[in-house]
Amino acid sequence: MKTLSFSDIPCRTIAIRCVAFATVLLSFFSWGGIEHAQADPLLDEMVEFNGAIFFVEQKVPAAVIGVVRNGEIAISGFGERAGKGSPEPDGDTVLRIGSITKAFTGQVLAQLAVANSLELTQPLTKTWPELAGKAKADVGNLRLIDLVTHAGGLPREAPFKPTPENRPIAVQDLTNWLQNNPLLFSPGKSVHYSNFGFDLLALSLEKAAGKPFPALVQQQITAPLQMKDTVFSLSPEQRQRFMEGHGFDGEVMSDEVAGHVTGGAGGLYSTPRDLLKWLQWHLDRFNKDGAEVRMVDHALYLMRDGLATVSGLDESGRMDAMGLGWVAMMPEGNRPFILQKAGGLQGTFSYIAFAPTRGVGVFIAINKFDFAAAVAMAQFANELIATLAPR
Repeated sequence: MKTLSFSDIPCRTIAIRCVAFATVLLSFFSWGGIEHAQADPLLDEMVEFNGAIFFVEQKVPAAVIGVVRNGEIAISGFGERAGKGSPEPDGDTVLRIGSITKAFTGQVLAQLAVANSLELTQPLTKTWPELAGKAKADVGNLRLIDLVTHAGGLPREAPFKPTPENRPIAVQDLTNWLQNNPLLFSPGKSVHYSNFGFDLLALSLEKAAGKPFPALVQQQITAPLQMKDTVFSLSPEQRQRFMEGHGFDGEVMSDEVAGHVTGGAGGLYSTPRDLLKWLQWHLDRFNKDGAEVRMVDHALYLMRDGLATVSGLDESGRMDAMGLGWVAMMPEGNRPFILQKAGGLQGTFSYIAFAPTRGVGVFIAINKFDFAAAVAMAQFANELIATLAPR
């Protein structure tokens, strides 16, 4: 799917698409969800119009798109944020960002590495010495860098049997698996998407820093950038701005706060405005403040070439290399080098991507579990970056 303009809207049938195009034109003038920090009418128009086409085509209850280019931002929302008659999402709409949290976890790892609080290549057993004598042999070779690049040989989820009291997953559930099961492959040999690995990583960061993981995220990232709505649990006021998620059947899904053990894999809430602040920090590559952390965070640590297997990393675009939670995509055609991360949790799919050398980043979210729409969402964002990236 290429980024659309007035002159190249694809037509499946003339009648259907003419109706859709008329709807988009009406929507372009009637939807008032556009926001910008600095005036750039062209950026506003591109985000609003292309977003409207995307929204109409995907038929989801709501969508929100935020773009930053050379420090300027535009945010546009479509649909109904929380049921019939509710407003469209905007820059202050709170939503689940799911596994985009992993990129925050990777940045905390970068921060602690730069501060010499840990080493990227240190073994998991350095922060968890009790595993050294009890876990299966390969666990001794499992390093923090393997966890953050999904190369640890761990299953996607820690095996966990729900209990009648519906207790959340506990640290002991993770250690039990490590002590009783071999890894799926030798660390570093393959890549297999693993929430389990990020659960272990976040807990290891806690142990290394001596403070809870949510406090680390706040101290290292959200407080300095004034990302006041990027949190692990919502206040009553934030709950009023929440965008409801919908399941595959279209029914509203209940929102459940992630437990302590699983927070580093997908526990964060945020807003488009906060995430654009975060993207601006990532794109500010010549600023000396935070330069070393950005350098470590944006580096590539595991190339696809030479891996035995790659599993679960290609849904939002081909994974060419792995950074610290970021999926790296090499330039292709007009599309520049991109670091990206997708998330999906409790009825919301989200995607964030940026071109570090081009000053362009995009965040987009939809509030329905629809895999085809999620794939189209990532493709739309990647191609929008290609269109917006200055040559």
